[in-house]
Parts: sequence; structure tokens; C-alpha cells
Amino acid sequence: MSTDSLLSHIRTVPDYPKKGILFRDITPLLGDAKALRTACELMAAPYRNNPPDFVAGIEARGFILGGIVAQILGSGFIPVRKPGKLPYKSVQRQYALEYGSGTLELHEDCVGKGQKVLLVDDLVATGGSAEAAVLLLRSLGAVVTDGSFLVDLPDLGGRKRLEQLGLQFHALLEFPGE
Repeated sequence: MSTDSLLSHIRTVPDYPKKGILFRDITPLLGDAKALRTACELMAAPYRNNPPDFVAGIEARGFILGGIVAQILGSGFIPVRKPGKLPYKSVQRQYALEYGSGTLELHEDCVGKGQKVLLVDDLVATGGSAEAAVLLLRSLGAVVTDGSFLVDLPDLGGRKRLEQLGLQFHALLEFPGE
């Protein structure tokens, strides 16, 4: 299955979650076993020869893709959660979205100093949530040098923002002109 075929599995929903936003809905891709498998295999491919200790997935769609990528790579999985969802001591960081703001948190003992973490999420727009996740993980001593994403919206600047953090950026699909 080609990346063009994967693109056909992503639905555009106008004016969601607010007017003027074109929401890229990956649920059709998640519902197609072959497309989901292909996407996760391609997201994991650059890291097969040197897999990370952990894959961190950003809530919620990053959990789905990140969990599968972690399994493919034989890595542990770290959930990057929205506030109030973790039962143990946690650290958190606020960030700006293209349509508001948010907060992410991690268990304070989810990763050890020097352990290598691959960040995975479904989509990068402005890069705020991914940046917050990288900075949270690094604050706990993790080595986060790579991010693997299903979709990039390059005109919104997220890729550039993440590259300024020193993150090697890998995205399967692009929707330019956002």
C-alpha cells in the first residue's frame, strides 16, 4: 500500500473543532486493518535497526499508533496524557494549540535518565503538543531525538518548531496549504 493510498484513508472535516479549522480525521485509516498496519510499519521503519527504549504516544490517537509502533520495535510504551488521567505522581507542561491551549503530563518515573524515546503522534500542526511532550520527557532525563508522525501540516510551522528542538522529524503524509 502506497502513501497515496494511505492519504485516501484520511477524511477532512471542515470547521471542526471550530470554524476555520480543517480537521484531519484518521478514523477511516484506523478502521482499515491493512492501512493501519502499513502506516505503523512505515512509521517504525526508520528506527528498526536502532530501536528506542520507549515509544511515547500523545493522547489520544498517538496512543493507538504509538502502541503499535512500540510493539513493532520491541520497545516499551509511555502514555503522554491529558491532565488528571494518571494515578501516580506526575509532571506536566502547558502548551498552545492552533485553536486553544492544553496541558500534557507524564508519570515522573516513566523513563530513566539517558533512556532513548521516540515520540509518536498522528498529526503535527503547530507542534505545541509535541514540543510539550519532548520537553517533559527531557525534563525527566530522556534522550528524545526523533519523532514519527502520520501527518504533517507543514504550513502551520510544527515541523520547524520541532526541528529547532533538535528533533529529527519523520512524517508519512503532508497536507500543504493549510
